[in-house]
Amino acid sequence: MSGRTGTRLGDALSYLFMLVMFVFFAGPLTYLLSMAMRDKREIYRGAARYIPQNPTIDNFITVLNNSYFPIYLWNGLKLAALSGIGVLIVALPAAYAFSRFQFRGKGLSMMGLLLFQMISPLVIMVPLYRYMNRLGMLDTHFAVVMVYIALGVPLATWLLKSTVDGIPRSLDEAAMIDGCNRFSVFWRIILPLSAPGIASVFIITVIAGWSQFLVPFLLLTKNDLMPIGVGIFNFRGMQTDSSIQLLAAACLISVVPAIVAFLSLQRLILGAMTSGAVKG
Repeated sequence: MSGRTGTRLGDALSYLFMLVMFVFFAGPLTYLLSMAMRDKREIYRGAARYIPQNPTIDNFITVLNNSYFPIYLWNGLKLAALSGIGVLIVALPAAYAFSRFQFRGKGLSMMGLLLFQMISPLVIMVPLYRYMNRLGMLDTHFAVVMVYIALGVPLATWLLKSTVDGIPRSLDEAAMIDGCNRFSVFWRIILPLSAPGIASVFIITVIAGWSQFLVPFLLLTKNDLMPIGVGIFNFRGMQTDSSIQLLAAACLISVVPAIVAFLSLQRLILGAMTSGAVKG
């Protein structure tokens, strides 16, 4: 009886903790929605009520009708998608090598990836700007995508290695007995069986690229090249009638795709991230 009571108490505490976390993270988003649905008069009066007195979607319409906003959305999607593809191109072979091959310095190399992941982008911003300036690559999406890839490869390699570790080595050996070389094993065996992990890493990388601000803010100055994060930062200065409610609407529009993607694919992401630990 006491054990059952303890279990119920533990469940209750778990649900209470999740509720607190939900309020903690969802609170700012709901307040942002509240701000986005207010009109100018209510904003200027400084009304403290949580629910707007006269809710309106005019702010969202104004933002979406802005000539630059669709460009910001497209640039953000393009940069995020290209960085996701680039990260997979680099991280997949690296993860396969770390998982299947034994070589000197393997553990040190894996630790080096972690250490690189721990370096804040703020530390490299000044030399990065000077480097890109010397190469003549400022105000180019290519430079931004390359930096996104460099920032995303370490984590992606670790996650994909965990996925490859979960694939039995006996499949590799059987394929090689049948005449496959290492590349054929990688292409015909490892890639198809790693599809859930590859999808999860791609989604995580795209979401990270979508939310990037510092790198494009440093390397891009032209409005028609800026992604959504930097575009929103400059949105108020570009519109004479911009105010807090329009900025709130723009911010909400920018975060909705990432939230919807994560909520829709959370099982795939979490399953792939833990597959290596479960299998092996």
